[in-house]
Amino acid sequence: MDRKHNKSIVNNAKNLRKNMTKEERHLWYDFLRTYNIKFLRQKVLGKYIVDFYCAKAKLVIELDGSQHYDEEGIKKDKERTEYLEQYGVKIIRIPNNYINQNFNGVCEYIDNIVKQSLS
Repeated sequence: MDRKHNKSIVNNAKNLRKNMTKEERHLWYDFLRTYNIKFLRQKVLGKYIVDFYCAKAKLVIELDGSQHYDEEGIKKDKERTEYLEQYGVKIIRIPNNYINQNFNGVCEYIDNIVKQSLS
């Protein structure tokens, strides 16, 4: 298992923070940034940068665009999930269209997962 903090990709993470997708911005600014448990965005975990990370709940939230649903994307996500689980975190994947079509439902889902993780 790699070190949890990989300095070689920190600059890439900073760039991703500055250039979040529309769905990432919506989830961050309209929910996670002010959530009562601290979340970080574009967090380095080993060789990957995760969209959102909550250390207290040991939770990673990944927002997935259409590229995640072809054969290659599914394979890469499976490898990524298995790698990240080595750090003892739970990974949830949320399709971008859920953010756009059912934002309140996504927020309730995340809130429930965090509460389960903390109990």
